[in-house]
Amino acid sequence: MKAIQPSIWRIALVREIAAILLIKLALLFAIKAIWFDAPTVPEDGLNRVANHLLGNASSESQRTEETPR
Repeated sequence: MKAIQPSIWRIALVREIAAILLIKLALLFAIKAIWFDAPTVPEDGLNRVANHLLGNASSESQRTEETPR
């Protein structure tokens, strides 16, 4: 005869871990839905990036250069 194996869900620790994991997954999905629902796009972002990458380098370096004391 074939012995029937007891179900793993009969162990209390397994049930508790599974419940905690389900609660954590639900909280993570709720946080994702609330705070990360859509990407934020800055105003005039494409032009700002293009100006930063392809703009006049001499004017940018003058603004960020430190003055000696």
